Amino acid sequence: MAGGQERILRRRIKSVQATRKITKAMELIAASQISRAQARIHANKPFRAGMRRIIVEAAQGDPAAASKLIGTPSDVKSAVILAIVGDRGLSGAYNSSVLRATERLVQQLRQDGTSFQLFTVGKKALGYFRFRGIDVEANFSGFADRPEFANAREIAAAVAASFVAGDAQQVLLVSTEFRSAASQAVSTRQLLPLTVDAAPVDEPKTLKGYTEFEPEVEQLLTELAPRALESEIFTALLEGAASFHTSQQRAMAAATDNADELGRTLTRIMNRARQDSITTEIMEIVGGAEALRSGK
Repeated sequence: MAGGQERILRRRIKSVQATRKITKAMELIAASQISRAQARIHANKPFRAGMRRIIVEAAQGDPAAASKLIGTPSDVKSAVILAIVGDRGLSGAYNSSVLRATERLVQQLRQDGTSFQLFTVGKKALGYFRFRGIDVEANFSGFADRPEFANAREIAAAVAASFVAGDAQQVLLVSTEFRSAASQAVSTRQLLPLTVDAAPVDEPKTLKGYTEFEPEVEQLLTELAPRALESEIFTALLEGAASFHTSQQRAMAAATDNADELGRTLTRIMNRARQDSITTEIMEIVGGAEALRSGK
């Protein structure tokens, strides 16, 4: 009995060790991707800040002309939702946090009597919403962990179509903001109409000097709005990729630690079982020797 238990424990220990090798490798791969993802976020900041500054200055230069594309709509009858998650799992709560936040937003819109179109990024979103009976207008996948600007342009064209046509009054984004390697948070924010209050704190809130726009502000904003939308979506994709790698690195590190602890526990149990087996054999030998001695 003890020998059979020992064989079972040996197989379990080997299985745990094999799993640990996988989780450790995934941890190292994710860690190597974090710095690259952070570098891409840093490289994108000047373009995003410049785009925001132009939008802010145009809005302040001619508020009346900017009112069509900038601000918060008072009456939203139809909205567009864009949810950004990953193509793969094994990343802790990264995917589930965004998916649950999107589901809560959908429920809120339904309670308010607002119709919606749902667009998703990442393979994990499609199965989640289909299982819950929520229709997905379009899903974009295959690039969540390493997005390109062309992906952001494709997504922006899809989510802005209803807004440009006048069928939707608001475009909302649900994604994970990458604040630092130790802090990521799920956020829901408005993409369209554009919001000038999203400008960084260090940017001027009022115009300094004289600014003349060519062409006119309304035409300029009409041209800039799609570019600004692409910039915001690309930023969200980059921050989502960095958040995914960070979450996966933490999850795989925890899994590796758990595998180490489980391996030590199973080894102790196996050693105890082996010691019990040896003790039993010694007792049987001693008992047999005593029996022989008594017979003589």
